[in-house]
Amino acid sequence: MTEQRSPWAEPDTQIVVEPVRPSPAVQRPVDEPRAASGYRSGNVSGLGVPPVVPPPDVLIGGPDDDDPIRRNKRIMKWLGGGAIAVVVIGLVIVLALVMTNNATTPGGIFADKPDSPSDTRPELARRCPPPSIPPERPNQQVPPAPAGPRTVDEEAGISYKQYGNPWSPWDAAWVDRGELKVTYRVGQHFVTEPNYGGGGSDYHATILSGHVPAAVNDGLVLDLKCIGDQIAADVRVSFYPDNNQLEPIEAKDLELGGRPARLIKFRLHFSQPGLKAKSELVSIALIDVGRVEAAILYVSIPDTHRQFDQVADEAPESIRPI
Repeated sequence: MTEQRSPWAEPDTQIVVEPVRPSPAVQRPVDEPRAASGYRSGNVSGLGVPPVVPPPDVLIGGPDDDDPIRRNKRIMKWLGGGAIAVVVIGLVIVLALVMTNNATTPGGIFADKPDSPSDTRPELARRCPPPSIPPERPNQQVPPAPAGPRTVDEEAGISYKQYGNPWSPWDAAWVDRGELKVTYRVGQHFVTEPNYGGGGSDYHATILSGHVPAAVNDGLVLDLKCIGDQIAADVRVSFYPDNNQLEPIEAKDLELGGRPARLIKFRLHFSQPGLKAKSELVSIALIDVGRVEAAILYVSIPDTHRQFDQVADEAPESIRPI
């Protein structure tokens, strides 16, 4: 029987291990990224993979880019320089506008603020605004009109007593020269001094009515005292000599024809070459007829015809709203 020997029974065999040869060098393309300077394959790991290089900062200006303090100082310098440039440009523009007179002329950068929208309210509404707390005025029954002929002013919204001879219907239009420019178109009159002073003008006794815008929009509350004072001032400067002097008689609130009213009564003293009259009794009634316009009755009686002075009281008392 053949004896089988274990292979391990053979004499020891020398095993030669060849050293590992390095891999053949790989030719890199010219444009292939290379490892950053200072790093070699195997410095980080033994696998030979180059480290990932972080992207460079946005601002690249030299060797100080890696120092955040110096980089921030440089950025602040740039920003400061830009701000100074903006200021300089602004000063140059302003100086140019001033030298060409465009800075202070209308519409210039230093011109006054634009005017606010013009006030379109009636003159009396600006001068005499309605009271913030309207007075309590209960509805009053309109008393019947006195018997006899009546003068009716549709525009003013009133009627009043019509007188006979020497009074006759008014056929002209007087516009006062005051602030309100009230026009008096309806009423009665008679001439007391024709062609006085040889100037071709006649002097009159009058009972005239008119109206004036006095409220704002749809408001119906009027400041009768303020309005009455303004109308009296306008009459005085419009229809009488400049050197007139006022003698007040009365000024009161009352009701005329069941409506709120203001009555002002005074005598004007004056002197006019060629005019016999030296004074005149004036009565002005202002009536709130429930419209945006107040009704006015203006009565004037020269002192050469004092027998008609009672008309200054009778005519206002006869007023009725229509």
